[in-house]
Amino acid sequence: MPTKPYSISASQDSNAEVSKVLRNTYTLLAATLLLSAVTAGISMAVNLSHGVGMIMSLVAIGLVWFVLPRTANSEKGLLVVFAFTALLGASLGPILNYYLQMTNGSMVIMQALGTTAVVFFGLSGYVLTTRKDFSFMGGFLMTGLIIAVVAMLALMVAGMFGVHIAGAHLALSGVIALVMSGFILFDTSRIINGGERNYIMATVALYLDIYNLFVSLLHIMGALSGDD
Repeated sequence: MPTKPYSISASQDSNAEVSKVLRNTYTLLAATLLLSAVTAGISMAVNLSHGVGMIMSLVAIGLVWFVLPRTANSEKGLLVVFAFTALLGASLGPILNYYLQMTNGSMVIMQALGTTAVVFFGLSGYVLTTRKDFSFMGGFLMTGLIIAVVAMLALMVAGMFGVHIAGAHLALSGVIALVMSGFILFDTSRIINGGERNYIMATVALYLDIYNLFVSLLHIMGALSGDD
């Protein structure tokens, strides 16, 4: 994290830069979430298959890992972000259609969406109001994320061999939801405290927090409904 400036003018410039990054980040975040909602609706309407949705997710991940770092400081970065969020939004279509087939599927989706919004605005609002530095959580969150990914891969392999552990997927979704909630605090704090000055990268970080939190809550609420 950059050293805090000592002069009043430097402090004012820093505050102005933070405000600009915040404004641009939340504006772009709103646009990407809207785009994702549109592409999710389209994929639901055309009944996109789970296989195609998985491919779209992999392509989106490829864009973030290999293309975005090279374009984040140019206008091309915006195109990459919109392509990335459009693909992830479309990949949600098969998942949402699956839950809509449940007796109370619409309610499950709305509950997950509403809870995601409450958690995001609540945690972000807390950081924006208190301006607390949550950078200390970085190591814990990365460790939790790695454990969650390893556990997910292990469950996938176990499933391929017909081994199913009762409650494992529900527990994993709970862990991911907690980790993503922590990342909302962490990523918002990085913007506030100078750790992130690129609004494109900040937007992608928060978008992924919201996306993964929503999917995790969707799985949890679907399972608790008794039909998942």
